[in-house]
Amino acid sequence: MTREYCIILSITSWLLGFSIILFHIVKTAKLHFCGPNIIDHLFCDIVPLLELACSDTSMIHVVVYIMGIQFVLIPTTVIVVSYTYIILAVLRISSSTGRQKAFSTCSSHLIVVSLFYWTIFSIYVVPSKCLTNTLSKILSLLYSVFTPLINPMIYSLRNKDIIKAVQRTFQKHVIW
Repeated sequence: MTREYCIILSITSWLLGFSIILFHIVKTAKLHFCGPNIIDHLFCDIVPLLELACSDTSMIHVVVYIMGIQFVLIPTTVIVVSYTYIILAVLRISSSTGRQKAFSTCSSHLIVVSLFYWTIFSIYVVPSKCLTNTLSKILSLLYSVFTPLINPMIYSLRNKDIIKAVQRTFQKHVIW
């Protein structure tokens, strides 16, 4: 990884991110809003924002749906294919402890990735009429707060030194 390649990847990521969201910004800026200006959500997400508009939002909903499909299904497909190859490689390991260790490592990653992608899929790909407002808020919390929160815990608790430190801390502070 050279410095130049790193810069090119960074600039490409930023440009793609801005170009993807640019359509939403332009279309949303042209909408007419009436009534209450309070978004009944945990953060300013595109779908709850569109619910406040008085003008036609069907085109934006279609684009959100199409983008949701490609930004959720393509990575999910790549992950499933990758894990298929990983599982086939792990099954070829001769020792049972080696297989168990490999599956243990893969399972924690798969749990976090599944939780993240399935909550995003439920919000952006499943039609919004199928979700209640409360369920949408809970799913948004799962992918925006809970997944990043548990991610370090899942991976750090696989480290024996950290497990021992956590056990010592609990033994000191918890009265049995």
